Amino acid sequence: MAIKVEHELHARRKGRNIGVFLLLAGFIAIVFGLTVVKVLQLGEASQFEKFDHVARPQIVPEEEVTQ
Repeated sequence: MAIKVEHELHARRKGRNIGVFLLLAGFIAIVFGLTVVKVLQLGEASQFEKFDHVARPQIVPEEEVTQ
């Protein structure tokens, strides 16, 4: 025989677990939304290389290169 008695402590834990899940899902949704907005505002994928704050000669336009 299976005992299926649920204590009130289990109900409170379940409520807290659902609350933590909702907060985590909300945080993930916010981060995902901000990422999508940033990607859509950049327009083209080559723009990603310009925001890493590292000097990279291959992305500098030819007219700006001093010799």
